[in-house]
Parts: sequence; C-alpha cells; structure tokens
Amino acid sequence: MDIPHIPVLLEQVLDSFETLKSGILIDCTLGFGGHTHALLEAYPNLEIIGIDQDSDALAFTTKRLSVFGERFSYKKGRYSAVVRELLSNKALQENIVGILADIGVSSMQFDNKERGFCFDSYMLDMRMDREQHLSAKEIVNGASLNELERIFRDFGEIREYKKLARLIVEERKNAKFTSAKHLSELIAKHFKHPKIHPATQAFQALRIAVNDELGELERLLQTLGENPLKKGARVSVITFHSLEDRITKQTFREWERDCICDCNIMRCICGGGHSKGKSLYKKPLCADESELRENPRSRSAKLRSFEFGES
Repeated sequence: MDIPHIPVLLEQVLDSFETLKSGILIDCTLGFGGHTHALLEAYPNLEIIGIDQDSDALAFTTKRLSVFGERFSYKKGRYSAVVRELLSNKALQENIVGILADIGVSSMQFDNKERGFCFDSYMLDMRMDREQHLSAKEIVNGASLNELERIFRDFGEIREYKKLARLIVEERKNAKFTSAKHLSELIAKHFKHPKIHPATQAFQALRIAVNDELGELERLLQTLGENPLKKGARVSVITFHSLEDRITKQTFREWERDCICDCNIMRCICGGGHSKGKSLYKKPLCADESELRENPRSRSAKLRSFEFGES
C-alpha cells in the first residue's frame, strides 16, 4: 500500500510517549495513520483510538491499520467534541494514557487539487470535512471587508491585511473566485515574499477560518484542563505556526502553575497545589537536518509535550 503522507517529527513523537507501557492513546488527528502506525508497532501493549473528520483519510487509514486488529479503533468527527465525549466515560478515562494532536494539513490533502488547499488548484475549498457547508469559496466571495481583514490579520498575521482584503473585495465585483489559482495569482501580482509563496499566509488564514482550527485546539486543551488525565499520562501537540504554538505553550504554562492567584495579588490566597503536571521540554522539539532534507514541509513543525501529575 502506497503511503501518501510522511508523518512529521515521528521519532520525537515516539520518544514523547516512551513511558507508556499499556493503555489507550487518542490520536486526535489520525490523518493517514503515520504516527498511529509507528506507535502501535513500537508499543505492542498500547491501544489507539483515532479521530478524523476527513472521510477519505479514514477510508484509507482504517484499511492500513487493520493489521493491528482490535488495538485500533476510530471515530469520525471534530476531535474536541469526540475527546470530550470519550472523557465523559470515567471508566475509559482511567485507561487513557496519552493524547496526540498533529495540527496540520496532510500532504495528500494539500497536494490533491480537488481539495482546494494548494495554490494552483482549480477548486477553492479547504474543508477538512467536505460534509460541512462553509468553504474558502464561501468566505472569499461572501465575507465583508471587515471580516476578511480580521481573518488575514488574526489568522495569517499579514502586515498588509487591509490591502489584501480590499483587493479581494474589488476583484470579486468583476468575477467571483472559483479557484485557488485565481486567488493565489491575484496575491502574487500585488505582494512579494523573499522566502515563501506570497499567498502562503493568506491561504493559512483561510484554512484556519474554514476549519476553526484554533478553536478546535483551544477546546481540546480546555477539556483536558477540566478533566486532567491520570498521573503519568502525556499530551503531545504538533503545531505548524506561531498561533497554534502560542496557545499550546501558554496552556501548558498555566497547567504547571501551582498558585493560580491573580498576579497582582501580593500574597497567595489560593493555597497552592493546583499544578496539573509539567512540560517535558523547555523548548519545543523541531525537525533535524535529515528530516528537513526528506520532508521540507516539516521545517515549521514544533512539538510540545506535557505530563500529568496527581489530579
């Protein structure tokens, strides 16, 4: 079976779960099963529940992972909702020893022009779940000037977000955007970038807006904060841009706090003892030179991991 996706930071992911001898791990972003396959091979007493909202990915991956029998199962849906549902089962929660979330687009999604993620696609889609209504086409052609400005400013961190939003609004008066190619060519005509395609940040912003990627990550971490896993359980999150990494870093830092009093209070009144555990690494793990040569898309990937203590 041809594998359409190279999992990023694979060795780092395996190392982050090296203490897990048995139990259940949840792969929140199953994709094409690269991380899950490696984890099931490396840790023979581990079971994995995979989650994904992409029907194409699930069809491929369930077949690929069938060799592991009952050690692998899956659920279709948004991972924040599915994890909350799984953790509501207290008996199941006691057996969960790990959570993995790879917050990125798979190579197969990105390279498939029918999905509308890539710059030269004849589609303008970007939906991870093609059953949902909202697509990049809906946003680009229907969002107001102010809403486009907000998307490009907050999700793309684009300095000239007002100019970009104005160009799109003016262009769509003449002809609606129907392809990613049309949009990327418009951006490349008016913007330059020394290192990446000029449309990279704009496409990132639209993809985040379409799939509510930051909201999904925030809701997952909120659920885990409200329902801490048992002592020794670990959470590993792979991010691909500063927005996701900032959310993960700040959340792990909050989970580490022993005192949760307001920083303006002179003396602790909460009594301490609120720490949920510790971050495994002081700095995020990144791809080494060999991985960068094999998979250039790993250049922006960062892995942060957290280990729960007594809850």
